[in-house]
Amino acid sequence: MDQTRIFQPFAALMILTLSVWILMYARRIPFLVRSGLIRQPQITPLQMAQQSPAKVAAASDNLKNLFELPTIFYAVVLYLYATQQVDAAYLAASWIFFVGRVLHSAIHCTFNHIPLRFAVYVLSAFALWSMVLRAGWRLIS
Repeated sequence: MDQTRIFQPFAALMILTLSVWILMYARRIPFLVRSGLIRQPQITPLQMAQQSPAKVAAASDNLKNLFELPTIFYAVVLYLYATQQVDAAYLAASWIFFVGRVLHSAIHCTFNHIPLRFAVYVLSAFALWSMVLRAGWRLIS
């Protein structure tokens, strides 16, 4: 198998992160201007969270999520590539993780139905942890 194929979901996840970052500012800047907060010399993250409408906060919160489990994904992908272990199972799990993150972001940044968002999160997390555990098992055995 072409080992570089693992970088397709890797790069796609980076593009998702960039997209949510753009969305966050597309929502946050107009809110700051309308509310007058942009003229304040300083605002704490807590004040921002308390004053932001749900639509503004959701994109920001989702961007933070994209720096949690995905950092482990990036690390395991680099490890798999460096050790030439990429196979169809890892590639499938990588795409499942990515699609799960896309769905999670879409739900979080739009209608934010928490039970559905959590189910998608668990599915994508399971795909990631299966990659980690499989790689770890191979490393120690």
